[in-house]
Amino acid sequence: LQCLWCYTNNTCIDYPVRSILPPSSLCSLSNARWGVCWINFEALIIAMAVVAGLILVSVTVCCCYCCYCRRRSRSRPDEEEEQLARKREERRLQSLQRKHERKLKHDEIRKKYGLLQDSDNPYSRFENE
Repeated sequence: LQCLWCYTNNTCIDYPVRSILPPSSLCSLSNARWGVCWINFEALIIAMAVVAGLILVSVTVCCCYCCYCRRRSRSRPDEEEEQLARKREERRLQSLQRKHERKLKHDEIRKKYGLLQDSDNPYSRFENE
């Protein structure tokens, strides 16, 4: 795998270890093959760049998503508590309103049948007729 195959002159040269990419004086990138003959240097560079870019983008997206989730989870309990308190207050008001409506209905029925006590004298005695 230390062989650099060059298609221009069909020779196998020892790979120049000092440089990452083979110099154009030895062989152009489009004609240079590394190790086995089917790995093109240009394709290898492009593939490595794409893979590195995908890894970088995925790490960035994960970090941003995690930071967003943490920020949202910190602010969310306050909002949820406020929303629960609002709903609780609404239910309490609705309950009081229903209770008042029931009391009015019951007072009407008591008045209809003469069971409603006078507010002036609440301790007066009922007399049977």
